[in-house]
Amino acid sequence: MSRLVHSQSSLPKLYTAAIYKNGRLLSTDSSNKLDEPFKVEEAETVKVPPPPSDKLLVLGGNGFVGSHVCKEALDRGLSVASLSRSGKSSIKDSWASKVEWHQGNLLIPDSFKDALNGVTSVISCVGGFGSNSHMYKINGTANINAIRAAAEQGVKRFVYVSAADFGIVNYLLQGYYEGKRAAETELLTRFPYGGVILRPGFIHGTRQVGSVKVPLGIIGAPMEMVLQHAKPLQRVPLVGPMLTPPVNVTGVAKVSVRAATDPVFPPGIMDVYGILRHSQ
Repeated sequence: MSRLVHSQSSLPKLYTAAIYKNGRLLSTDSSNKLDEPFKVEEAETVKVPPPPSDKLLVLGGNGFVGSHVCKEALDRGLSVASLSRSGKSSIKDSWASKVEWHQGNLLIPDSFKDALNGVTSVISCVGGFGSNSHMYKINGTANINAIRAAAEQGVKRFVYVSAADFGIVNYLLQGYYEGKRAAETELLTRFPYGGVILRPGFIHGTRQVGSVKVPLGIIGAPMEMVLQHAKPLQRVPLVGPMLTPPVNVTGVAKVSVRAATDPVFPPGIMDVYGILRHSQ
């Protein structure tokens, strides 16, 4: 009985065979070096334009809180504009020259619409005291006008620096708080996913009054350290809300800018304890 048997000398010829399949050369050569690096031609680099920088509009950038917000935003590399009734700021610090200053009155909508051109987010630090009717206009109507104009312009995020409840003080400053709450309601309606309301209590820091710098932190900083751990006392009727801890103006500025530029920052109302936590 005969059987075809390949001799040992014929095996290399089998392993050196080359097979063509679908136009591709498949080599069975056992002498191929498996550890040779696989050569891949380098792909052509595609130039992708950088994303456009965010432009932030600060309402009331000349004020105590607003000026700190402008500085914080510039430190983060943002393009910053500010709107106020006085227009260009009298602040002599070097950062002020980097802000695009606009003059306008939020009670006259047509006077500030141009300031919203190209703006992606807005922070309002507008507020004031006076008669009840005046306080409602400044804290309520002015901010409501700004919120509506920003929504119509397609602004993505709007941050409103409001105020904490102070119990009995709310009744003494009725126009102030009614105006604040009216603006909050408008913001939550117009910006359900990009609106943030900050409710700080007493804001301390160095306040510029004319040519004089008033160090409010001398009183505010110790109170902040003590009262931030006294949250249960706020439940005490009448006097409890007055124990709301103060917060540093730089902390308010940091949280405001983050809320205006971070798309994952939670929308809605943030109390002073949330501000203290996020500012750290």
